[in-house]
Amino acid sequence: LDCEQAQKEEWIHHWIKQGFAALEEKLAKYREEHGNCKYSVTDSPCIVDICLVPQVYNAQRFGVDMSPYPVINAIVDACNQLPTFIDAMPDNQPDANA
Repeated sequence: LDCEQAQKEEWIHHWIKQGFAALEEKLAKYREEHGNCKYSVTDSPCIVDICLVPQVYNAQRFGVDMSPYPVINAIVDACNQLPTFIDAMPDNQPDANA
């Protein structure tokens, strides 16, 4: 892209925040209607969680403030305690420090 780094980061932050705001709202509403669960929609991880964890990792990598998303943070924290998710973390890959 032919723009300054600050413009790129602003664009990245905008779209990440917009997506997380929409998801946070939907997850909060789901919990109001169906009760709390450990992961996105059940007490077992599902495809939503598998997709969410790397999105949050990416957001953190770009310095996005995650404090407005408590439901998302709780879900990701729960996922990141599972051995499978720990093994899949980018920093735990063999070529992470290459």
